[in-house]
Amino acid sequence: MNKHASMGMLSYMQTLTEPMDASKQFCPNSACSARGQKAQGNIIIHDRKRQRYRCKICKHTFSARRGTMLEGLRKPMDLIVIVVTLLSYGCPVQAIVHAYGLDERTVADWRDRAGTHCQKVHQEFVEQGQLDLMHVQADEIRVKGCKLIAWMGLAMMVSTRLWLGGVVQMSRDRSLADRLMQQVRRCAAYLRPLLVLTDGWSAYPGSIRRAFREKVKRTQGVGRACLQVWSELHIGTVIKRTQNKRVVEITRRMASGLLAQAENLLMQSQGGSVLNTAFIERLNGTFRERLASLTRKSRHAAHRLRALETGMYLIGCSYNFCLAHHELSKATHWGMACTPAMASGLTDHVWSVGELLIYKLAPPPWVEPSRRGPPRKRPVSDPEPTRRARVRLRKGVLCSVTS
Repeated sequence: MNKHASMGMLSYMQTLTEPMDASKQFCPNSACSARGQKAQGNIIIHDRKRQRYRCKICKHTFSARRGTMLEGLRKPMDLIVIVVTLLSYGCPVQAIVHAYGLDERTVADWRDRAGTHCQKVHQEFVEQGQLDLMHVQADEIRVKGCKLIAWMGLAMMVSTRLWLGGVVQMSRDRSLADRLMQQVRRCAAYLRPLLVLTDGWSAYPGSIRRAFREKVKRTQGVGRACLQVWSELHIGTVIKRTQNKRVVEITRRMASGLLAQAENLLMQSQGGSVLNTAFIERLNGTFRERLASLTRKSRHAAHRLRALETGMYLIGCSYNFCLAHHELSKATHWGMACTPAMASGLTDHVWSVGELLIYKLAPPPWVEPSRRGPPRKRPVSDPEPTRRARVRLRKGVLCSVTS
């Protein structure tokens, strides 16, 4: 596409306007008593040309893009959605700049905005402690950036192929495993049977035990409650020995729990007949394919950890909500186009990338603050103030004057 064609497309897309519907909006003002409430009749259209709404309770106006990835952007929505879609499919930033005539910093900013918004959507839907995980696999990706080496830890729910979260940091140490397992813990239902399979990294078993434990008071009276690991938590490790870049030996063992119960969870989750990490390794390949900065040999390596983190959430959320999974869509599973979020019961249809970017997260409902201290007494009306004499200087002589 030449420069004139790209400029013509931009001028055409800038004429498009977004439809307005006040019934689907809520007041984002944190001080409003009706914040976060939809279809209550308190939101009206304030200005169609500027795409603004107004709350009849607090009288504040707000943009139609408030609370979305598009907030504060002046470019048309269709162009932003196209660019973010290309980014989620692994298109390098430089290619988008050349195709659409945009500034490189603009495209990078849109990627970071989309990743930040997707992180909030992920926390709203996935990290709510409602998922019966049953079988989880975790692994790390070594990321070679521009003058940096970073590590990206990923975890997934095998039965529905749902991406549970990820962590990006400079070092591959205990803190990476702790942060990743704490994120998995926020997704898991309370005290459900769980099998966690990892590679042979020694930091994983301890991090898993620290994440999946609860306070238990064993003695009555005053005393500290002890932390007890879940009784039905099973931890397995799969160690692969390679020679000349080929796997020559696989060692499978249980770090915690019973092998018979672990095999039962494997069968229920359809995760194979033996301990394995095949599903998370396949997800690693998906991330490397769809996040341009993760390719092993490229000219667009990441310069910042923030870019890796936002890109990870963009790829993870689009994978969960917007991409129909090939295996889940087969007749042996759902028999129709199905995303990991649909299989997990989080959504009821396949989302588009635009629907993901404009999804608004409602703030918590307003609660009237309770008054602290004794009730206030009605103040006694003050008597009429007396007139005080004032002294003024008149012709060099002090004179008292009342007002």
